[in-house]
Amino acid sequence: MTQGKLLLANKSANGSGEVLVAPIPPSYEEATAGTSAPCYNDCEMLTEFTWDDRNIRRIFIRKTLSLSYMTGMLSSFYNTKSVVLCLGITAAVCLLVTVFSFQSKIDLTSYQGVLFVFCMVMFVSGIVLAMVLPYHYVPWLDATYAVLGAILFTLFLAFDTQLIMGNKRYSISPEEYVFATLNIYLDIIYIFSFFLQIFGTKND
Repeated sequence: MTQGKLLLANKSANGSGEVLVAPIPPSYEEATAGTSAPCYNDCEMLTEFTWDDRNIRRIFIRKTLSLSYMTGMLSSFYNTKSVVLCLGITAAVCLLVTVFSFQSKIDLTSYQGVLFVFCMVMFVSGIVLAMVLPYHYVPWLDATYAVLGAILFTLFLAFDTQLIMGNKRYSISPEEYVFATLNIYLDIIYIFSFFLQIFGTKND
């Protein structure tokens, strides 16, 4: 029995004596070739959907540049020395996480549930802080949230690095290089933003 195919011996016959066999799922090349989806029930309800690789690349570049522009605008509100300091700390963290991912026997890809719960806690905490801090600013509460955020996305950086390496329980296919690159990029951006929130000194 090969992956994606069903043996006739495993299927029971219906009332008319015909053997029911599930359709073979398309391969990755067929799914991304730009052909319309197969019609199983209502052909008129399915519209032809085509992919243009050039447009996809352009959209990805635009979104990446827009996030970089937003990070640059955020950095402009802080002192130059503090921005350079946060860049250095972020680079050091990325280097240490990369070395850890290569050397460690700890499989972070198996802790997806823990990271998800941590994300939900940070999400709810962020909403609460967004409602509380405008009325009464609490410095230590803001700093605590930034520290936890930096720790969370450092763990995500290690998690995504191990997914790309592919020597753990879960891995990313080499064909998903755009998705993997985007994950690493977002992790680094968020780590830098939280470090800027912790160590940054705003311009007068």
